[in-house]
Amino acid sequence: MIYGYARVSTIGQDYETQVELLTAAGCEEIFHEKVTGSKMARKQLDLLFSKLNEGDTFVVTRLDRFARSTVEGLTTTKNLFEQGIKVHILNLGLIENTPTGRLILANFFAFAEFERDMILERTAEGKKRAKLNPDFREGRPKKFTKAQIDFALGLLKEMSYTEVAKNTGISKSTLIRANRKRSK
Repeated sequence: MIYGYARVSTIGQDYETQVELLTAAGCEEIFHEKVTGSKMARKQLDLLFSKLNEGDTFVVTRLDRFARSTVEGLTTTKNLFEQGIKVHILNLGLIENTPTGRLILANFFAFAEFERDMILERTAEGKKRAKLNPDFREGRPKKFTKAQIDFALGLLKEMSYTEVAKNTGISKSTLIRANRKRSK
């Protein structure tokens, strides 16, 4: 049996492209999930691993879809090889359980981990630089301007929170929070 695994890191991402590639590669059953690669618990991957039997093939589109580090990747593929399971990484090809195959895989895992570490480093540098700007605010941008919130809070003199929320589109909880902040 040929099993495929697709993973994306965030809710906003879509694993459909991976699923299409896995289907084209002949996967008979595909497991997919939206979970960051830094999480230890990946339920669909664990479920897939529990179904694999000798002679089966495990397929992923790229190395970083199933392993977070070189050590984890090498351990996982070693375990799969020991169970007689073939490993096919679409952008690399079928990985053979030979000294050469394992050497090539180790190098690719090392480069994948290096790439991930570099992304994290660049992200941290960018954040550090952005924080030098006095107007920098971490997190999601505000949906409403201060003037819009002030206007809505002014309406509370004559209307209830629910009525103001209905008329302005600003949620009741946002209005309550803003009113509490203003009262301090």
